[in-house]
Amino acid sequence: MSGKLARVTCTELVRALTRAGFEKERQRGSHLHLYRRADGRRLTVPCRKGRTVPVGTLHAILRDADLSVDQFRELL
Repeated sequence: MSGKLARVTCTELVRALTRAGFEKERQRGSHLHLYRRADGRRLTVPCRKGRTVPVGTLHAILRDADLSVDQFRELL
């Protein structure tokens, strides 16, 4: 059962997604584009210095990455 999702910064989120197999593809402005070769998934992560990723945005990114909250916690 998944509980509340911890607030994370962009750096922490990207580190966890990298552990899940994503690679940095490119960056345009404050948005980082990640790619996972295994299944061809692409993600866009907003990176604003010194701010946490909003919870709704984080849930959407995890859904697109096909990760549960528990899997994400293990990657942090």
